[in-house]
Amino acid sequence: MTSDISTIGTEGGEKVCRTPMGLDIVVTREAPARLPGAGPLSQAHRLVAHGGGAYLFVGIRGGGTDASVTRRPQEVLLGPGDICFYAADRPPVLRLPRNARLKVFLVRREALGLEEHDVHRLTAAPVGRSSRLGGLLSPFLSELADTVSSSQPSVGGMLARNAVNLLATLATDQLGRDRPGTGTAGTPGARSPLLSRVLEYVDAHLADADLCPEVIAGAHHISVRYLHKLFQEEGTTVGRWIQRRRLEECRRDLVQGVRGRQTIAAVAGRWGFLSATHFSRVFRAAYGMSPSEWRDTSGGSARVRLR
Repeated sequence: MTSDISTIGTEGGEKVCRTPMGLDIVVTREAPARLPGAGPLSQAHRLVAHGGGAYLFVGIRGGGTDASVTRRPQEVLLGPGDICFYAADRPPVLRLPRNARLKVFLVRREALGLEEHDVHRLTAAPVGRSSRLGGLLSPFLSELADTVSSSQPSVGGMLARNAVNLLATLATDQLGRDRPGTGTAGTPGARSPLLSRVLEYVDAHLADADLCPEVIAGAHHISVRYLHKLFQEEGTTVGRWIQRRRLEECRRDLVQGVRGRQTIAAVAGRWGFLSATHFSRVFRAAYGMSPSEWRDTSGGSARVRLR
């Protein structure tokens, strides 16, 4: 039986595992000279630690141009067990003691449901081991990184899927603390009651194929121009928000469809996609794999060929 997890490198005390979820996991026995990543180092972003132990990193691929090149140089102090996001296309400078061990999760930005500008905010500060979610996820992710390569095929695929979902949850929680529009009423940047009603309306009508800015604006007695302004303040557009929410629901239903025997076309149609071909194209662009690959991998019943 072919394993879902492929070990593609073990040189120099470093183990690299590739999973069918588009998630690569790198485990080192000692601190490397640099974090995994394709681009040149960002001299304006430095990660520093003074103690030994295990450090967790999440390298986000496809994060776009590093905004830190236009900012004052930033030095972030890390502690063992902290979870630190970084842009894998332009990794930060790393200053760790030699006896530090690294556990790195490399994942595409789209798989975490992030926009390019989200990546820059996530890299500003680590998730502390003493924080609510940090204390919960740090030991789990650390253990997963050590054991995923030796897991049984079906278990390995499920662990990879859960890891991506948990990292997406962690990213959303971090962004929620400083994202414009998520404050409480009466505070600067608080989401307006009107926008909250609009978002609720969108969620309630995702299955309507004719859901569009004109329909949404008409239902709330506002102009289309003002509707676009509301979403612009959230850092997105009406169309992108609708597509993102539809894809999230489809991704969830595809897993359940393994048991319910729903076809991919039926899932797409249920959430407002008129064309199965268009749905497959935007799904792959968002998550780095086809709907069938996601369904089969998440269900743990089929083997996905690694690209």
